[in-house]
Amino acid sequence: MSSRREFLKTAAGAAATLSAFSYAKTAGANDRLSIGLIGCGSRMKGSIMPSVNNYAKAHNLEITAVCDPWRLAREEAAAMCKDWFGRDPLQYVSYRQLLEESGVDAVMIASPEHLHTTHLKAAAEAKKDAYCEKPLGKDLEPLKAACDAVKANNVIVQAGTQLRSYPAMMGARQYFGTGALGKISRIEQHRNAARPYWYGYLRDVKEADVDWAEFLGDRPMRPFDPVLYSGWYGYREFSDGAIPSLGAHYIDLVHSITGAGFPRSVVAMSNTYIWKDEHNFDAPDHVTAVWEYDEGFAVHYSTNFGNGGGSTFKIFGNQGIMDLQDWSNIYVSGEGAFGETNLPKDRVRVDDMPCPDHIEDWIQCVRSRKTPNAHIDAGYQHAVAVMMAVRASDTGRRQIYDRETREIREA
Repeated sequence: MSSRREFLKTAAGAAATLSAFSYAKTAGANDRLSIGLIGCGSRMKGSIMPSVNNYAKAHNLEITAVCDPWRLAREEAAAMCKDWFGRDPLQYVSYRQLLEESGVDAVMIASPEHLHTTHLKAAAEAKKDAYCEKPLGKDLEPLKAACDAVKANNVIVQAGTQLRSYPAMMGARQYFGTGALGKISRIEQHRNAARPYWYGYLRDVKEADVDWAEFLGDRPMRPFDPVLYSGWYGYREFSDGAIPSLGAHYIDLVHSITGAGFPRSVVAMSNTYIWKDEHNFDAPDHVTAVWEYDEGFAVHYSTNFGNGGGSTFKIFGNQGIMDLQDWSNIYVSGEGAFGETNLPKDRVRVDDMPCPDHIEDWIQCVRSRKTPNAHIDAGYQHAVAVMMAVRASDTGRRQIYDRETREIREA
């Protein structure tokens, strides 16, 4: 065990004589927020870290520790921190080291999807507030355990469904609440691309640079595979494809805008029609799911990774349509209404609703202890909805969610 622990420390972490907490305090600000990063891939480095840095001075915070099983990703994230904050953060291979040995106040989790609940549960049990990327979980039992740990330890958690914090989407929610669209019957999104996104992540990764066991987590050990490691999005063992990875954003927006509860039921299908090659990806390149809600409407989602045309996102009411395809510009019109409607014939833009962005909202809530926009129950709700769809596709049978037992089962 001791040799394992020593291996998990990088040179920077082993040489450090201060915890991340005391390290942050040496800057002379007693209330400085010390943040640790779990998972330093493209999502973390390309989006989350720059957003945190944008608010560092205004909210008196600093990234003081980073961890990732891949040395190159870890060191790239550390270099960004050094550039922004003027000194090296502590570096760890394992989340365990970061949580056990670093005095971080809060963590941001952008690890592979099969590890989200593992990292979130551990952070909650260490009483660290957390930001966790979507989907919040891949499997139901670990999801429930992680969410229970969050509530038991009274930590602030923001799920990474950042679209619900866009001013345009907040405006859409406000407009939807006026009832101007009339009775809603159908909400749909088609999110297409010419090629599955997982191909874009393939890298030449060296085994010597990776803690392979740390990446696998509770998955069975097998020889190192650089394609599996870098292209994990395309393998069902680690991600269930477009419905949870892309559809989580969509179904979360449906919940946020309409105020709907858990789906009543879902049917789904999926297959691979185009992208069959030497990589043997088993995440499907075509998916279709239909959720039914007690609020009285159906929600349709599909992805076709064979042609990038035909993408759309609309809410259909008997008085008109809301078009949400442009996430920053939402429009409504009387298109398709039967008889008279108060909505205009030509589409008009819905007013934005000013609000903090998703990262700033989380930071503010960590400070104030208020409930963030994508709170733990919202994260649990989107995760359950996409798990229902995945299970419906896998079994070919309609799935329902039992709110009392918190179980997904066949109808």
